[in-house]
Amino acid sequence: MKKYILDLKVLSVTQIHARYVLIKLTDSQKLPEMLPGQFVEVRVDGSPTTFLRRPISINYVDRDRNELWLLVATVGDGTRKLAQLQAGDMLNCVLPLGNGFTPVKTGEKVLLIGGGVGVAPLLYMGAAMKQAGQEPTFLLGARTAQDLLMIDEFKKYGRVYVTTEDGSEGEKGFVTNHSILSQEQFDRISTCGPTPMMKAVARLAVAKGIACEASLENLMACGLGACLCCVEKTTEGNVCVCKDGPVFNIQSLLWE
Repeated sequence: MKKYILDLKVLSVTQIHARYVLIKLTDSQKLPEMLPGQFVEVRVDGSPTTFLRRPISINYVDRDRNELWLLVATVGDGTRKLAQLQAGDMLNCVLPLGNGFTPVKTGEKVLLIGGGVGVAPLLYMGAAMKQAGQEPTFLLGARTAQDLLMIDEFKKYGRVYVTTEDGSEGEKGFVTNHSILSQEQFDRISTCGPTPMMKAVARLAVAKGIACEASLENLMACGLGACLCCVEKTTEGNVCVCKDGPVFNIQSLLWE
């Protein structure tokens, strides 16, 4: 897909959690085509310690409103600076980057599993499935009920199941312990979140004979495969997650 460098206008920055903000962006022109699972590289201006762009998953694209949503975890100087953006500011973005999730086939039953900020690309994936006449099933995990993100948005597009480590909402434990995995059979799992979680999901998928793909969250400075900081070992050799991913079939990953 063609890539663009755009100065997008900030519509709003909403603090949805102590550590997360939702940034909504727009453009005077129609936003480019973007696929679920792709990401953008944003330039952070005004941060003396931030020299490289930051990769942010595409959370959602609202075609009717010409909006791009970015869910940002404020974990460092760069992302904290992004959280300080105001409506009317401009944010320089390179987009769309990477390869997205595999399109769902008619009648295919897909489970979307996410944890932490890794839930971000699953919202757009679920919305795309809904638009295609399919109902996704979401399985979202967090440490506590307060750490669950955008649950009401996910509920617009499909069934939502939840686990929390402390049992404050949904079933207690990790996503791989949820009862839905033993109650229903799925054709494919798509997952994004902390690497230990995704590895556990991958092991479960292999054990159950379910096709599975994972969206990796390696550090990606350029987004174009030039800087080599996001290299991942696979069955095909070393690849750049930003260019060859970030979504991979788990069978190609040398995680074990």
